[in-house]
Amino acid sequence: MDMRTTEQTYNPYRVFTREQWSELRNDTPMTLEPGEFSKLRSMHDRLDLKEVEDIYLPLSRLLSMYVDAAQRLYYAQRQFLGIRDRKMPYIIGVAGSVSVGKSTTARVLQALLARWSPRPKVDLITTDGFLYPNAVLERQGLMQKKGFPESYDLPRLLSFLSDIKAGRHQVRAPVYSHLTYDIVPNQWVEIDQPDILIVEGVNVLQTGPLPRDGKAVPVVSDFFDFSVYIDADEAVLRKWYVKRFLSLRDTAFHDPRSYFNRYALLSDEEAIATAIAIWERTNLANLEDNILPTRPRATLILKKGADHEVETVALRRL
Repeated sequence: MDMRTTEQTYNPYRVFTREQWSELRNDTPMTLEPGEFSKLRSMHDRLDLKEVEDIYLPLSRLLSMYVDAAQRLYYAQRQFLGIRDRKMPYIIGVAGSVSVGKSTTARVLQALLARWSPRPKVDLITTDGFLYPNAVLERQGLMQKKGFPESYDLPRLLSFLSDIKAGRHQVRAPVYSHLTYDIVPNQWVEIDQPDILIVEGVNVLQTGPLPRDGKAVPVVSDFFDFSVYIDADEAVLRKWYVKRFLSLRDTAFHDPRSYFNRYALLSDEEAIATAIAIWERTNLANLEDNILPTRPRATLILKKGADHEVETVALRRL
């Protein structure tokens, strides 16, 4: 995996094979119990002891160094300025396409980081809760672009992250239901001064146009201290999406409350055709136009193969 263009001689990333990366675990202990793997794994994603040992334990070790360095710099700056700010959490962004396994990575990192000594408070939030409600998307003609940058209430998400970074208590985030495919009215999750916050979403590394007047235009990734992009080839992502769609057709879609209940009785052939159509119309377009272009902005890139195993790891040079 080379992050250079054909004209470049400098690669901003150090690229490791799976074997090279696994050696960097050193003596980082395994803190997950065997029964936890199935709870942390998303549908059809791969997560077993070897994947955690080879990929996530070295990443946990690296993150411990980054967090420690950031804390020392923060306290040094506070002393230099002679101020007594509130606690500032370390924020990690997790980005990548639909069906690539972002949720698995985010949950595994949360579980591992929460077991560091002295047991930091690690919270996880997904940006799904900051999508506009379906009624708003329908009114604005954006239902076919759900998950695209314009389908998110960006000011609300930026306000949430600003409050978190400022160390405020009990910051609220809206709740999203994958069953109803919509925001849940009058429900919230409260994030209360975590030591580490993981923010997972397809477009969390998205930028905006540069202002002509030079004024600051905040983006979500401005609040990140570290970011991970989960990568896979488009053909592989499409295959995983179709497989997930078929499984949901046989399970969740049968719930009368499901937004996709109309697909529950499709034949295999009809379901595959429907899934591919949705993929190409929405998810592939979002990947090509909005998600993949943000990959070079990540601190770390995990590239998966067709079996869901991470094959290479690219770490941005300091």
